[in-house]
Amino acid sequence: MTEHRVMRLDALSTSNQGIERNDWLAQEVPVAIEINGISHAVMMASPQNLEDFAWGFLFTEQLIRQRSEVIELEVQLMDGTAMIQVKLDGRRTHDWKQRKRSLAGQTGCGVCGTTSLDQLHLPLPQLERPGAHPSIHLSEVRAAMGSLMESQTLQHHTGAVHAAAWRDTLTGQTIVREDVGRHNALDKVIGALLQQGLPMARGLVVMTSRASYELIQKTVLAGIPLLAVVSAPTALAVQTAHTHGLTLLGFLRESRVSIYSHAQRLNSGDH
Repeated sequence: MTEHRVMRLDALSTSNQGIERNDWLAQEVPVAIEINGISHAVMMASPQNLEDFAWGFLFTEQLIRQRSEVIELEVQLMDGTAMIQVKLDGRRTHDWKQRKRSLAGQTGCGVCGTTSLDQLHLPLPQLERPGAHPSIHLSEVRAAMGSLMESQTLQHHTGAVHAAAWRDTLTGQTIVREDVGRHNALDKVIGALLQQGLPMARGLVVMTSRASYELIQKTVLAGIPLLAVVSAPTALAVQTAHTHGLTLLGFLRESRVSIYSHAQRLNSGDH
């Protein structure tokens, strides 16, 4: 965070004088990603948890499938910029060269710089279809959102960042990450899960944003069966969630929620 002097005007005040005060601003820095010494992407992101971001980005871009396919990963922070240098193993290097993408993204842009329509729609797995009995309690979803709201340190100070949280539906373990870009926040969560070897498919994800196609894509690629957001989904997001077996929730509040796909996976009772 960066501290900045601001002038605050209050329309309800009887005085026309503004009040000067210090305020906190969220940082965003250009993050250059090099793979085997070759520039692959430049993204704008918050400078926190960049190692998690790197692992999540590699995974959700399908550049790797597991942690062992990365020989080396190094993050360097330098005067308002960041460099992530990655060395892939031989098989992944070959696959990467076959479908190299050159990205120059704005903040959290999930598809900026994609050079063809074929690269936009990455092949997605099919999640296990919900069975006859619900497997996720709505109380778990609300508990995850509660943990998310309590853990948003950057948002509390700046009011300018998104957050994502993964919650283990068996143990209640929760991982929260923040970023100026919603896509980056989810990549950071997935990267943390990958590094810690946690069972992604045993959890659910909640986010402080709308649900776009790219968020559905990342969640499905991670094998996570449920995504809940505080705002609305897009039509393509709902269609993709329905096709690939993801339970998608929107407008998540304490008293209500909208279920857009695969409601049978969700137990809306109190137990």
